Parts: sequence; structure tokens; C-alpha cells
Amino acid sequence: MNKSALITLPLLAFFILLPASTSTYAQAAPNHTAMMPSFNLSSQKWKNRVLLVFAPSSNNPGYQQQMQKFQGHKSAFVERDLILVEVLTDGNSYAKSQQIDPSSAAKLRDRLQVGAQDFRVILVGKDGGVKRRQTTPVQAKAIFEQIDAMPMRQQEMQKRGS
Repeated sequence: MNKSALITLPLLAFFILLPASTSTYAQAAPNHTAMMPSFNLSSQKWKNRVLLVFAPSSNNPGYQQQMQKFQGHKSAFVERDLILVEVLTDGNSYAKSQQIDPSSAAKLRDRLQVGAQDFRVILVGKDGGVKRRQTTPVQAKAIFEQIDAMPMRQQEMQKRGS
């Protein structure tokens, strides 16, 4: 079997097995259908990095700009064990493309000290610590570069042979 087949087959299998309900990150009003009863950061510790986008609603210009900046980067999120959490005050909050209950969203706002009308982008590392806090939309590439410079990510890349 040649090298291109060894690369192509796993990628093809990944996309075939990818759930059809997975949303793209660039949608201004995500079409999420599954309901996640609750979400908290401690459940992600040592498993995933978490990128939280806080906004009053999906109509917020900062939120819309941020979602556009994530467009086309889904594989980079997956590669970095990075999950997107959208925390919207209007009650439409999502984690891993699943709607989360309003009390979980409120707890995230309280824990990270984000006001109901504030736009924020917050990166939380696998260790549970806040690594980045922005009040304006940020380029996806800047987030990926910051993650790739982290010691834990360096170890992950060495293990995966990247």
C-alpha cells in the first residue's frame, strides 16, 4: 500500500464517521439539535482545551465576527483537543455543538467573571487555567499558535509525530 493511501484512508474514514449534526463554527445562528443537560469546565480538565465565546446573543457583532474567524478551522480544533463553547445570554448556549442549559451558562459567566452584556473570548487550557482573555474577536491562527507553544501541546505533537 502506498503512502498516499495510508494517509487518505484514515481521513476518509474520519469524515464518513463524522456526525451529520456537527455544525460549522462560522454559523451566526448555529443549528444545534442535541441537548447537553449541563456543562462545566472541571469535566474537561486534562481532556480538552476549551475556547469560550461569550456574547449577549448571536446577533452581537463581536460574536458574528468571531464565528467567521473560526470558519474553515474545524480540523485545527480537533487536532488540538479544543472544544468551542458559545455562551449567549439570550439562552442559546452551546458546548460541543450541543445546547447547554441556562444554569450552566450562568455558572460559566460567574466563574469567569463575564457580564451578561459583555463580549469575551477566553481560552482555558487542559490544566483548567485561563490562558487567554480577549474583549475583541481574535484570529483563529493566533489561538492555534498560542496553544502550539504550550509545553503540553509540544508533548502531544511529539507523541503524534507531528
